[in-house]
Amino acid sequence: MKFQWTLLLGLFFALVVAIFAVINVDPVTVNFLFGTGDWPLILVILGSVLMGGIIIGSVGLFRLFVVQRRLTAASKENMKLKEEIYKLKEGKEKPTQPTSSTKEPEKIEQQQEKE
Repeated sequence: MKFQWTLLLGLFFALVVAIFAVINVDPVTVNFLFGTGDWPLILVILGSVLMGGIIIGSVGLFRLFVVQRRLTAASKENMKLKEEIYKLKEGKEKPTQPTSSTKEPEKIEQQQEKE
């Protein structure tokens, strides 16, 4: 349902931009870094919208890539921890690296053994 609303809003925005661009067909002077040029306003508007869409799409793809990398890392860590839990339940081995919650009892036991 969310995708449908996004699609409808996108189509509405495209329609508004198209109507706005078609109404404004007068030639305008565009200042570039290296010179100026006379272009129809419709091309300036559509070019600006296209560049904005490309920039927003690129940022969105980058964020998606970062989130996917985090998800993959979290999934690997989750599987590793599940395997460790399974091994501990089976009694096959002790944990190799104590977590923060298990460090304190071990320190207390070591101190008691020294006394």
